Amino acid sequence: MPVTECDTCGGRYEWLWEEAFDKFGFNDGDGQIETWQVEAVLTEAGYKIEVHSWGMHNTVIASIRKDGTELIPDEDSGVRFGYDCPRTYLPEDVVALLDRELP
Repeated sequence: MPVTECDTCGGRYEWLWEEAFDKFGFNDGDGQIETWQVEAVLTEAGYKIEVHSWGMHNTVIASIRKDGTELIPDEDSGVRFGYDCPRTYLPEDVVALLDRELP
């Protein structure tokens, strides 16, 4: 689990990369949002990322593209984006990258 310095107290802030894809991640957006760190790892690896604010909720990664191909399945696939665990729908190489870089 990644550990970041807490913006409020300077202590340890522990979080999961999966929260960057979860509507209710980072304490439903009321916590310290670290989506930008997940975005940075993916961008550095050559992925094109789109991040969206989900209203009063979390800021999430809504699109991951590689070589013009969207890697987050659409609703027709049965994936409920923002609700389902990204480990179940992201390609294995993306999950492995995020696990390696944000352990």
